Amino acid sequence: MKASNDTRFSKFLLLGFSEEPELQPLIFGLFLSMYLITVVGNLLIILAVHSDSHLHTPMYFFLANLSFVDISSTSTTVPKMLMNIQTESKVITYASCVTQIYFFVLFAVLDVFLLAVMAYDRFVAICQPLHYMVIINPQLCRLLVLMCWTICILHSLLQTLMVLWLSFSTEVEIPHYFCELNQMIQLACSDTFLNNMVMYSAAVLLGGAPLAGILYSYSKIVSSICGISSAQGKYKAFSTCASHLSVVSLFYCTMLGVYLSSAATQSSHASAVASVMYTVVTPMLNPFIYSLRNKDVKRALKTLIGAVTVEKSMEAP
Repeated sequence: MKASNDTRFSKFLLLGFSEEPELQPLIFGLFLSMYLITVVGNLLIILAVHSDSHLHTPMYFFLANLSFVDISSTSTTVPKMLMNIQTESKVITYASCVTQIYFFVLFAVLDVFLLAVMAYDRFVAICQPLHYMVIINPQLCRLLVLMCWTICILHSLLQTLMVLWLSFSTEVEIPHYFCELNQMIQLACSDTFLNNMVMYSAAVLLGGAPLAGILYSYSKIVSSICGISSAQGKYKAFSTCASHLSVVSLFYCTMLGVYLSSAATQSSHASAVASVMYTVVTPMLNPFIYSLRNKDVKRALKTLIGAVTVEKSMEAP
C-alpha cells in the first residue's frame, strides 16, 4: 500500500465485528443495551454516594470516581460504533481516531490505578483499623485521585503524540470497533520500534506496579483475616472488601483472557470480540457487584429511587 505523506488525509475504516447486514441490528441492539445499562448503573452509584451522607467515606469516594471512569471509558468507544452501524458507514476521521486513542488509554490506565488505590484503602481499613481515619483522610484521598489523573493524562498524551508521528497508507482498515493503540501501531507504514518500546514499557510499569500493589494489599488482608479468632469477625472483615475483590478479579481475568485468546488465535477479529469483555462488560457489571454485595449502597439506592418517585408523584396533576 502506498504511504500517505499527510496522514490527516488518510481514510480510516472501523471494520467492527461483522460485515453481514443481517447481524447489524442485533449488534446495535446488544451494544446499545449494554451501554445504557453501564451509564445508568454507574450514574446511580455516583448519585447515591453524593446524596447519602453515610457514604461520604474514602471507600465510596473512590467508588464514585471509578464509576465516572467506567462511564467515560465506554462513552469513548461505543457511541461511535453505534453511529457507524446506524449510518451504515465505517469511516472515522483521523482526528476522531487520535482522540479515541487518547481518551481510551487515559481511562483504561486510570481504571487500573483506581483499583490499586481502592485496594490500599481496604488494606488500611482491615490491617490498621484504629489508624484508618488518620491515614486515609480526605486530603490524602483527593491527593491520590489527583496523582492518578495526572500520571494517566501525561501517559496518554505521550502515547497519542507518538501516534501522531506515524505515517499510514491512504486507506487504513482497522479490524476493531474502535481505534485501539496496538492496532494503530501495527497498521502504520513508518518505523514503529520506539512506539512499541514505549507502549510495552508503559504496560509493564503502569499495569504491573498497580497489580503488584493490589496483590501485596490482599496478601496482608488475607493474613489479617486469618488472624481473627471469631468466624463472625472474619466474615465482617472479608465482606468489606469482597465487592472490590470481585471487580479486580473480573477486570484482570478478562484482560488476561483477551491477551491469551489473541496470542492463541493471532486473529485481530477474535481480539476485537474478546476485548468487549473488559471494555464494555466489566464496566456494565461493576454497579451490580457493588450494589448487590453492599448493604449501604443498596440502602442509598433505595432512598434515592424512592425520593425521585415521590418527587415525580408530587409533580403529577
